[in-house]
Amino acid sequence: MKVPSVINRVRAWKRRSRISYELNTMSDRDLADIGITRGDIASVVQGRFIRGR
Repeated sequence: MKVPSVINRVRAWKRRSRISYELNTMSDRDLADIGITRGDIASVVQGRFIRGR
């Protein structure tokens, strides 16, 4: 594995971690305002969330 790809993986992990933290600290009402539920957080973080299910 090359160094740039390792760096990119670490950056992506940090970004997902930050997004997860931010969403998990929001209230259920705030999450509803942006159109997601607490159960959707993992999908959002992983980039698999499809709006309007």
